[in-house]
Amino acid sequence: MTSKKQYPLRVDPALWSAVEQWANDDLRSVNGQMEFIIRDALRRAGRLPTNVDPSRTNGRRPHNATPTNATEPED
Repeated sequence: MTSKKQYPLRVDPALWSAVEQWANDDLRSVNGQMEFIIRDALRRAGRLPTNVDPSRTNGRRPHNATPTNATEPED
């Protein structure tokens, strides 16, 4: 894994609070949430570089993944 760039960020306290709440709701750290927000904005703008590794900011599986405890439907 490559090292991550560290950058001091000054942000309005109300914005920071909103990001903290969103991070808690998504079971992420605030840092992970900020990276998620930035990646999403870059992707939506068509500016996300193709050589960027997928995010590893949390252990959650994708929404479309099958849960590990899922059972086959019965007939």
